[in-house]
Amino acid sequence: MKKLLLASASAALISAPAVAQDDEQANEDTIIVLGEGLGDTPANPDAYSTVDIDRDLIQTAASGRLEDALANVAGFQQFRRSDSRSSNPSAQGATLRALGGNASSRALVLLDGVPMNDPFFGYIPFSAIAPDRLSSIRVTRGGGSGPFGSGALAGTIELNSAGAPELGLFTGQVLANQREATEMSASIAPEIGNGFAVVSGRWERGDGFFTTPPSQRVPATSRANYDAWSVSGRVVQEVGPLEVQLRGLAYEDNRTLRFDGADNSMSGEDLSLRVVSRGPWEVDAVAYAQWRNFTNVVISSTRFVRVLDQKDTPSEGQGGKIEVRPPVGEGMVLRIGVDYRRSKGNLFEDAYSAFSGNLTEERFAGGVNTNLGLFVENDVELGPVTLTGGLRADRYAIKDGFYRSFDGSGAVVRDDSYANRSDWEVTWRAGAIVEASDVVRLRAAAYTGIRLPTLNELYRPFVVFPVVTNANEDLQPEKLEGYEAGIDFDIDEGTQFAVTVFDNKVKNAIANVTLAPNLRQRRNLDAIDAFGIEFAANLQRGPWGFNASMALTDAEVVGTGFAAPLDGNRPSQVPSFSASATASYTDTNGMRFAATLRHVSDQFESDQETDVLPAATTVDLFAQVPVAGRLSAVARVENLFDEIIVTRNQGGSMDYGVPQTFWLGLRYGF
Repeated sequence: MKKLLLASASAALISAPAVAQDDEQANEDTIIVLGEGLGDTPANPDAYSTVDIDRDLIQTAASGRLEDALANVAGFQQFRRSDSRSSNPSAQGATLRALGGNASSRALVLLDGVPMNDPFFGYIPFSAIAPDRLSSIRVTRGGGSGPFGSGALAGTIELNSAGAPELGLFTGQVLANQREATEMSASIAPEIGNGFAVVSGRWERGDGFFTTPPSQRVPATSRANYDAWSVSGRVVQEVGPLEVQLRGLAYEDNRTLRFDGADNSMSGEDLSLRVVSRGPWEVDAVAYAQWRNFTNVVISSTRFVRVLDQKDTPSEGQGGKIEVRPPVGEGMVLRIGVDYRRSKGNLFEDAYSAFSGNLTEERFAGGVNTNLGLFVENDVELGPVTLTGGLRADRYAIKDGFYRSFDGSGAVVRDDSYANRSDWEVTWRAGAIVEASDVVRLRAAAYTGIRLPTLNELYRPFVVFPVVTNANEDLQPEKLEGYEAGIDFDIDEGTQFAVTVFDNKVKNAIANVTLAPNLRQRRNLDAIDAFGIEFAANLQRGPWGFNASMALTDAEVVGTGFAAPLDGNRPSQVPSFSASATASYTDTNGMRFAATLRHVSDQFESDQETDVLPAATTVDLFAQVPVAGRLSAVARVENLFDEIIVTRNQGGSMDYGVPQTFWLGLRYGF
């Protein structure tokens, strides 16, 4: 069935540009761009702390990777500092506002309205989403769940695909670096009928770099080599009064980390259908299906042999959303909707003796999570004041959970089936905007939200040798309470500043809690409380641009009982300060230069504030120079000054992030 759906999508892709047209239902100045969802409402996103990243800034990421582009927003982080060339995929959750502490995503990542969070782990397949396929990114920090769907605990990251006018009929690039890694991508985007089609592909491979410090390398030490590909297709067509958007994505990513044989992989296939109506009754309906898999081999750090083979972790996700905006009169936008998500997954893994190499245990685990959400939200314009308020009710179920293990002879070691459980959770959000003058806008918001524990957190133990972290089938959903206030300065078309003060608390925060030396378990803490201030700036003077973002956060664990020793500690992997600034030059002929400065303060490896990851400051460069017609030469530099970026520190056993890297290549059509 999966192959049939993918084949059907591929066939459809040969038939369908963001064509701007006058909206007959609105005034003549309103421009509708095909390939997008319904437009912003009077208070959204302006009532919340929001950062928009345009296509030009996305394209200047020195690594050419999505997570690098997102790092332009201070406060964005993954569990570790590694990018998707040298990180285990299961550690690539996305979070905001220093609300991390484990590898799952506390932010909801949407691609054209579809959740990209992995159904089993919650991680984001960053390497599968090529930045050159995107037109823009919107990051909303905080804001609760609202109409986005459950899981938007720390915020929402909305990725919007580029259409034919942005891409042109053909775009492509090929680059290589000094370690002989290569990166190739291409897109074809014809305008067809009343819309467009886009077919894109990307392949990258490299022997990588040594993540292990020189003093800790052994004969079994491996470079972080990688080999990844992704293909995507999208059709957008106007069919009468409706706009139909069909999207498909397939990808695979293979990596080796630290030791020979420590191989991991992720793969996936996604299909989605979106139907948008922009008539008097506006409708945005999305349906999607996802199939994912993950494998991972753990190598002993003392004997350098296989001790665990997580050989198969198939998972699937299905869901959708319907949002309706009825005509309710001038100065008001009402949103009513329902969304649904089902996640199912299983784990199959084998454990081996580090001494004999014999199979010692076979393990099987898995379950099903479902969430049905109902929401209503209303924005009202009252002169210089705009108010927004929304209510959401989620019916969730955690069911069919199990864990079974057998020893090497096939005898039962454990055979656990966990009780099904379900409940309702009601959340809300509200905000206000005051246009104090033509330049100054004041805003304030309060919100709540929830996130279900992932199947990974509930049922899958894992090992970062020699530390074992056990799952916990009794985990409760995380609940957010948040408040923020901000001021925006819109001085002129090319000058904007914003300041936001926030206080966000995640109750029942799921963290990896140390129980004994080399033993941890996922537990619900009383809370993680994060208080901070965010700054953003955007300056544009002719061809010159400057974008900056900074976040100062005081995050701490609130703990009693078993968590009392952690009370007041900073959550693991969470920095107190982060900042990013990019200066750029872009002329009308396609010449482009950019320099990006980033800083992340020190972090702790563990929940007990041990094993420091030192602060790191990096400089990246990007240059694009036209050669002939639409052909340009491209140069990128990652980590110009070869800063040592410690990404893991367990008792002095360390991993490093990307070193100084030079890329050269050609682009056509960008």
